[in-house]
Amino acid sequence: MTTPYKAVQSVSFLTTNAVFIGRSIRLSLRNVEALLMAVILPVMLMLLFTYVFGGAIDTTGNYVNYVVPGIILLCAGFGSSSTAVNVAEDMTNGIIDRFRTMPITSISVITGHVVASVARNLLATGIVIGVAYLVGFRPTGSVMEWLGALGVITLFILAFTWLFAAIGLASGNPSAASGYGFALLFLPYISSAFVPTDTMPTWLRGVADNQPITPVIETIRGLLTGTPIDNSAWLAAGWCVLLLLIAIGWSILTFRRKAARR
Repeated sequence: MTTPYKAVQSVSFLTTNAVFIGRSIRLSLRNVEALLMAVILPVMLMLLFTYVFGGAIDTTGNYVNYVVPGIILLCAGFGSSSTAVNVAEDMTNGIIDRFRTMPITSISVITGHVVASVARNLLATGIVIGVAYLVGFRPTGSVMEWLGALGVITLFILAFTWLFAAIGLASGNPSAASGYGFALLFLPYISSAFVPTDTMPTWLRGVADNQPITPVIETIRGLLTGTPIDNSAWLAAGWCVLLLLIAIGWSILTFRRKAARR
């Protein structure tokens, strides 16, 4: 007598994501070097610009209040870039093939990397802000303004983390993912992160004023230090949402295409 076949019940979407988020967080905790570098590099740049270049850029000694919002986004960029490498490793080491044999939504492995990276970057951002206080950063924002700044920072981190995840999916290997992702880390340097854009040549100012990083920085700077925000908040939110939608769509399409070949 043969035993009747029993269909395997699929695991719920929420359970699958919770498992993969836990997996990615554990991997992050084991990779202490990546977390340290995500903190150390922005802190070193903040110290460099504050103590080496700051006196020449702003002789009033208030440069640290100007530069910290840009350093916060730089910190987010460094932290998010490791997502591209982690995703590329999963796509090339065969583990995705294992996940596809299970009754789960295998693309949740990407969601796990993204959520863990956002949590890791928020922690690193908090540490960077703490160090900024030690070197003279004195924000004037209220509690609500701080919450608004945190919301903008979180949205930016989420958008760029998904963008790096998409780059990791599209790359052929972890080394290529690291190289492609590194190009995005130059965006803060061509923005208002370190100097006002009106000090730049006309052609470069046009680039700096019309790329995603500048309105995000100006919004955070305005909320924390009281500088004019104007329409930067709407531009920042619009850019982040647009990049997030593009990155998620790109990730889903690339994952399905690559998974179909296996």
